[in-house]
Amino acid sequence: MPKDHTNLDVQEKIKKALRELVRLVDPTSGQPNSDPLWVLARDIGIMRLNQKNYGYELARALGSSAMSSVPASPPEQVLGWRASTQSDIESDWAAYWCNELGIRPVYHRKVWELAYVLHNLWLHGAIAPGKKGLGFGCGQEPLPSYLAAKGLEIVATDLAPNHADAKAWRNTNQHTEDLDKIWQPHLVDREQFDQHVSLAYVDMNAIPSSLSDFDFCWSICALEHLGSIKKGLDFIRNSLNAIRPGGIAVHTTEFNFSPGSTIDNWPVVLFQQEHFESIANLLRQDGNQVDPISFDTGRGVLDRFIDLPPYGDDMPGYMKSNEEFPSHLKLSIDGIAATCFGIVIRKTS
Repeated sequence: MPKDHTNLDVQEKIKKALRELVRLVDPTSGQPNSDPLWVLARDIGIMRLNQKNYGYELARALGSSAMSSVPASPPEQVLGWRASTQSDIESDWAAYWCNELGIRPVYHRKVWELAYVLHNLWLHGAIAPGKKGLGFGCGQEPLPSYLAAKGLEIVATDLAPNHADAKAWRNTNQHTEDLDKIWQPHLVDREQFDQHVSLAYVDMNAIPSSLSDFDFCWSICALEHLGSIKKGLDFIRNSLNAIRPGGIAVHTTEFNFSPGSTIDNWPVVLFQQEHFESIANLLRQDGNQVDPISFDTGRGVLDRFIDLPPYGDDMPGYMKSNEEFPSHLKLSIDGIAATCFGIVIRKTS
């Protein structure tokens, strides 16, 4: 079908008009843009940064007094399927696992994910010398190094370097091409790391049958990048093929806790309560044990703080000093309020 050039011309004119509209300063006169619509909208970006600044400062103030002291051993607390919350970050279990990893328990969902995965692996008896673990989409996360230091045999996986989607992960330092990028020297010496960790290139949409008989597997915020909600849910189910009966799977992903529609068929998809309930029912029907499920998103003040872009390296220079104390448990993903959600499955057949 031929292109509608009239429609394309209209679109280009609209784009040009919008570019002119959002100029802060008239490029010819040097005077401020005084268009009434732009006057109404021009401070929205600064307002967002103000909100981030106060949220981050609040997180710093709370963090100095609310964090748990580090217990001598992790508590026997069943976490189940759950969303990341302020009270979790302030808990004994998070304090213990953050200390094990050599990181501070700040109010950040990525910190929560690391502690959540390790606690559930430990709770189910998976962290013990000689156990075999498989990590999906590991990137440069610290878990392979930590588990190697405990004497476990780990296969860390990521997309092949020539995969079409690998470039975007390399650009944000979240992809690994070799073991050098996985090794965390503050957690394990290189000799022990090399003895216990190997790297495999794996497409999570097509897990090879050669990966099998592991005691456990895990993934951290990876399955929402598989192309669709269905593909992500299929991965959860298929990941159990890699572990033996009695083995444990622990995964974290994105949770859209807002009412209404969600994002699907996109580089980042957002799961909702109905999707987790659906896959839990399928897993039970398959004969697996599913830990208790809660969709409580917390009641703390930072549970009601929805972080807004810019994130990470996109942060303006004058804001970067606050990034050390972020409040990033909940965030806006394409305008939808979301957080992390963790799931735990014991394969029983």
